[in-house]
Amino acid sequence: MSIDPRTPLVVGVGQAAERIDDPGYRAMSPVELAAAAARAATVDCGGDPAAITAAIDTVVATRQFENSIPQAPAPLGKSNNFPRSVTRRLGADPARAVLDKVGGQGPQQLVSEFAAGIAAGAADVVLLCGSDATSTTRHFRDAEDKPDFTENVDGQLEDRGFGLEEFVDRYTVSHGLTGAPVQYGLLENARRARLGLSPAAYLQSMGELFAPFTAVAAANPLSAAPVRRSVDELTTISTDNRMICDPYPRLLVARDQVNQGAATLLMSVAAARRLGVPEDRWVFLHGHADLREQQLLARPDLSRSPAAITAVTEALAMAGIGLDEVGGLDLYSCFPVPVFNITDAFGLAADDPRGLTLTGGLPFFGGAGNNYSMHAIAEAVAAARTDPGRFLLVGANGGMMSKYSVGVYATTPTPWRPGRSAELQRAADAEPTVAVTETAAGPATIETYSVRYDWPTRTGIVIGRLPDDSRFLATSEDDDAVALLSDGDPLGAPITVRALDYGNRFSLAGAG
Repeated sequence: MSIDPRTPLVVGVGQAAERIDDPGYRAMSPVELAAAAARAATVDCGGDPAAITAAIDTVVATRQFENSIPQAPAPLGKSNNFPRSVTRRLGADPARAVLDKVGGQGPQQLVSEFAAGIAAGAADVVLLCGSDATSTTRHFRDAEDKPDFTENVDGQLEDRGFGLEEFVDRYTVSHGLTGAPVQYGLLENARRARLGLSPAAYLQSMGELFAPFTAVAAANPLSAAPVRRSVDELTTISTDNRMICDPYPRLLVARDQVNQGAATLLMSVAAARRLGVPEDRWVFLHGHADLREQQLLARPDLSRSPAAITAVTEALAMAGIGLDEVGGLDLYSCFPVPVFNITDAFGLAADDPRGLTLTGGLPFFGGAGNNYSMHAIAEAVAAARTDPGRFLLVGANGGMMSKYSVGVYATTPTPWRPGRSAELQRAADAEPTVAVTETAAGPATIETYSVRYDWPTRTGIVIGRLPDDSRFLATSEDDDAVALLSDGDPLGAPITVRALDYGNRFSLAGAG
């Protein structure tokens, strides 16, 4: 077929990783990890790496942990201009540098965004990159001879900001929703309520979902935790597998202690030809979609994300295929519920022979913060080249099942297709929502819950419903209330909520 010279391609991918116990461990900084991955991506193109590097006109980076919240600690220091620190190490001087917002959907969303920019002529050669060195940072943070990762680089930078207002607000933070595990725990237990499962049965199902992920991670040399584990190992509570936030023991949550970097190189067909990139390196984006979910407490069903399901449906429709024609998938797996959201909607089994992860998943391969799905894209591109014509799907999740971006990749040539995400988003935004009563008082029932075991005082957190069916948040340190949440089955239980100056507190109905 004749290919428009402005058609965007993925032509190079690269990954880098190290573990502290590896022979030859170098204590690489986040910049060094991202640069190593970017350098590998230029080599992966199959052309002249020096010429390709010189042709990069745009660099876009995801945010690192130490740059994902205001005033975040950076005990080893950090770059003031991460994207340009990376390209400086490569010897590139792009005209445009971008630092993206927080969100695990970012890598896939950036592929869609900058592929569209290439198609429109706004860019020609785009480097996407990111990394985290949280394991090294934790290892050295209190050491006297710690490495210094501070860098000051001049040059233009388009900083898109943190974007945290899309995920959290004053009300949720004041009620302990300050970390991902507790917020996903609320969603997870809402799904348990919908399915009518006991806590033990639901824990078993989470283990059955993630056990196959560990087999993939164990075979991946870049994994942060390459250990194959049984369902029993994942679900048995022990000193090494302590509870984090209900219903999650440690082995079922994303592993944030990693040293990993990944990069993706996009360019137009015209640039690929000019730079001598062989056609057997070309991978096309056949389908893409990016959608945003309703705010957490406004969602009619806390156990589902219709926006994510719509994004997958739309990307497949754009590619002209059904899910049964996809040869491999990577479903963002920070916790089980985002994976369940897709498997429930599309009838996928935990033991689907294609697998549900290309990397090994965030708890086992590694939850490299905002950049995890860049690794998934790298694996998808490699798999597409190994089996020409095979379709690979990457589903990337951000926030609290707040955003979802999907890409469908294959080597088969296809024209660029602009997405319908804006139109679909308008329809999603028009869906009904649930009213929220921030200052709640009186009798109520528990809709869903979690328990924070990671706080000095074990604390229960509930999303409840008032008699008018509006929602509220409340917490409790009361022994009886917390015991019901941690050791019983509180779904639907009657409670009493009272409003204080510092937030809502709940107790069991009838308690003094």
